[in-house]
Formats: sequence, structure tokens, C-alpha cells
Amino acid sequence: MRGPLADRVKELKPSPTLAITAKARELRAQGHDVVSFGAGEPDFDTPQNVKDAASAALRAGFTKYTAVGGIDDLKAAIRDRFQKDYTLTYKPEQIVVSCGAKHSLMNLFWVLLNSGDEVIIPGPYWVSYPEMVALTGAKPVRVMAEESAGFKVSADAVARAASKHTKMLILNSPCNPTGATYAKSDLEEIARVCSEHDLWVISDEIYDKLIYGGAVHTSFPTLSPDAYERTLLVNGVSKTYAMTGWRIGYAAGRADVMKSVAALQGQMTSNPTSIAQKAAAEALKGEQKAVGEMVRAFDERRRYMHERLVRMESVRCYESKGAFYLFPNFSFYYGKKKNGFAVNNSTELTRYLLEEAKVAVVPGVEFGDDRCVRLSYAISLDEIKKGMDRIEAALAQLK
Repeated sequence: MRGPLADRVKELKPSPTLAITAKARELRAQGHDVVSFGAGEPDFDTPQNVKDAASAALRAGFTKYTAVGGIDDLKAAIRDRFQKDYTLTYKPEQIVVSCGAKHSLMNLFWVLLNSGDEVIIPGPYWVSYPEMVALTGAKPVRVMAEESAGFKVSADAVARAASKHTKMLILNSPCNPTGATYAKSDLEEIARVCSEHDLWVISDEIYDKLIYGGAVHTSFPTLSPDAYERTLLVNGVSKTYAMTGWRIGYAAGRADVMKSVAALQGQMTSNPTSIAQKAAAEALKGEQKAVGEMVRAFDERRRYMHERLVRMESVRCYESKGAFYLFPNFSFYYGKKKNGFAVNNSTELTRYLLEEAKVAVVPGVEFGDDRCVRLSYAISLDEIKKGMDRIEAALAQLK
């Protein structure tokens, strides 16, 4: 009998962030007190006005199919938000709403990439980018940035990585997992290189509102008319409005590309959930007070976690300016042991912290840098304090 699986999925890896979060839940269900720094979602509840909009949609019977690319009300809210925040102008036919920003990204990859194309992925990178690109038959080209450079790749590095086969650059600012945020001047230089090499730019700006310490977010398509034409802008409501489970993301860009995205989506998933679309429209149009409160809480947690980490022996940690992650370097502890438990890489450190300290983190190797682990501060300050205490104690026992 022929093998049951398609070649494209034989080497596909499950998401390590989801796996770590699931393992932490499993241990908690067994009665263990686990501090989980794994989740990439806010611990806050969805704002009440957003939930009220969903309830109203249910009461009104708004439970049928909608247009594949999103309802007019939500497209208008997205258009207005882009215009208000970044003076970006998009027409409804340039916007497609999907089942989360991850879905938006996958749609774009399927529409734009062919087998043999190359895609430059700055690292450390979100774990799903290489896997999603590889599914299309294209080749992920990883370009790693150092902590000393603020975990930001230079335009020169992008230029060196570009070849005659390169079709796309994926840019994520603020970045998961490092929290790195690119300055406008950095982006202008990268935009120049993309123009010279005629690259599409996927600008994943899902964390655009989660900015701290005086940092300013620059949306890539605002840089120039050329940048606007070659950029597919991806965003959503999951992170900013604590709506991860609602599964609403969206992409905006050239009308011909987005027409193809809508056609593809029509054959794969059809429309996103009707009720969630109404809720997302309210999130974007309605009161934004809850966003500010959430950002202030994240900032307090960020500063506390960073201070604790850099006080630990030989731990280095870039002070992120965006998203809700830190990416500390624990490589000093590689080669050490506790009672025969050896720690030689980020995967083993992750297992050690989970088994010995009941703290869940995500190994940095999954993001392209084995020296580090990712910690999310999208949990309460009390849990962060407890987790930092446990990590510090566990590291001190490695000899």
C-alpha cells in the first residue's frame, strides 16, 4: 500500500509553544503548581464591549455565512484603524479577513510562493514562519541577528542573503520571541534593499500596539509608495484585544494579490466566524481604554522580569520594547548538571525547569537561537515573581 501521508507533511513539526502550554495544563490537571511562561496570549479577558457586541450578534441571529473576505462593517473598521493609526489608505478590495493572523499569513504564502522560491526570515523568528514557508515548497533562508544588535537584522544582512531565487522577506516588528522593535531608519534601509532586489515584504505587525519604553512603531508600508506596493500587511485582534480564541486576523495589500487570497480562502475555509467578526469590528471601533490598561500592566511586568533575569548569575537578557516576551541567554549553564540531569542546550534546560522547578518556558532552538529560551510576561505579576524565584533557585543547583 502507498504511504498514507503527503510528502509536504512528513517533516512538519508541531508548534512547540502550543506543546509547552499543553504540557503545563496537563501537569496542573494532575495537581502540580506550574508557572507557565509559555503562552503567547494575554491573560486579560476580552473587553466587555467586545463581548457585548458578540452577544448582540447572537441575539440578532447573525449566524449565517458572510462574504468570504469579511463583512463590510469589519472591513470598514480595519480601513479606518489603518488610516487613523498610520495614515494608510486601503480600499475594501485590498483587505481580507481570515481565521486569525496565522491563517492570513498562510494564505499569502500559498498565493505568492512557488516551489524553489527563497524567503528571507530574520531570526530569532516566530516558530511557524519556516514551517509555513516550507509547506509551499519554498525554501526558508534564516538570517540571524545577535543580541548585541538588539536582535534586529541589518539591511546589509538582508542584501547578502538575497539571491536570484529570493522572492520575499518576512518582517515581524515588534518581534516574537525577542520583543525587538525596528526603528524607522532601520526599516527605510531594509525597504531600499527590498526594492533593489524586487522582494515582496510580509510585514507581520500583530504586536503593533504592545510597545514600551518610549519606542514608536513604524508600519512598513508607510515608508514610501514603493514599500506600500510591495508590502502585504498582516495584523489582527488577538494580541491587542485579548481575543486569541476569537480567531480574527486580516491582511491588506495590492488588490490583485488580495483577490487571489479571497479566492483561495473561499476554497479552504470560507468566511471567518460571523459572530467573531462583529466582535472584532467593535474592538477596532469602540473604546480603547482596556488596551491602554493592558499595555501598562505588561510594561510593569516586563521591567520586573528583566530586572530579575539580569540579576541572576551570568544571565544576559535584551530589554525588549514590544510584544510580551523576553529572550534571555542561559547558555552559561550548558554543560552543568544536577544529580545526573545534564543541561547542554535549550531543550534540556526547558525540560529541567519544567521537571525540577515546575516552570514552563519555550526552548530558544525553536526560534533559531539555542542559547536562549522564550519567556512570556502575559501572566500575572504574582506568577512572574514566583516563576523567577523558582528559575533562580533551579539554576543555582546546576553545578
